[in-house]
Amino acid sequence: MTAHVITISREYGSGGRTIGELVAKELGYGFYDKVLIDLAAKKSGFAIDYIKNTEEQVTPNFLFNLAANGYYANTVFVNDGLPASDSLFIMQSKIIRELADKGPCVIVGRCADYILRERTDCLNVFVHAPLADRVARAVKDYGLPESGAEKTVERNDKIRAKHYQYYAGAKWGEARHYHLTVNSSAFGVEAVARSIAGAARSFM
Repeated sequence: MTAHVITISREYGSGGRTIGELVAKELGYGFYDKVLIDLAAKKSGFAIDYIKNTEEQVTPNFLFNLAANGYYANTVFVNDGLPASDSLFIMQSKIIRELADKGPCVIVGRCADYILRERTDCLNVFVHAPLADRVARAVKDYGLPESGAEKTVERNDKIRAKHYQYYAGAKWGEARHYHLTVNSSAFGVEAVARSIAGAARSFM
């Protein structure tokens, strides 16, 4: 059996998004990453800038959530009485499930492995790399200034880890939560993409 859906979680600067695109291209699958932001914006009515600033900056501390969200929206609550960050997660979860049902695809980030945990045709991958390599990639490919780049990379990883812990209730990046974990620096993004595509084709 071939994996119908591939989720890719990744450390910041590991090249996970590029790997996801290459995997989708090789398999002829749909590819979803930032497009989820646009879809969520259309369905929720929130501004795209608000969603970009909110979706991975969640904290269990309600007062922090209140202050952070209040800057971007008229209210931190939506019609169902939930904090806006929670409402956005629910909205994006619905979109992710709809995309998975729609057809074979690769989904990057956004706790997709957790959201689709009930599916038996979903291959979950975590991409990581040494910090120095990720910082170098972030400067070269993402345009981060060298000064402070390491702190930015580490900060983004902390945000993703807290986001995953808050919604999935598990440790982000822990090997046992994924079918495959891979060091992109050890093999290169192209080789990693080929390996993931091969794993998807032989997924049991």
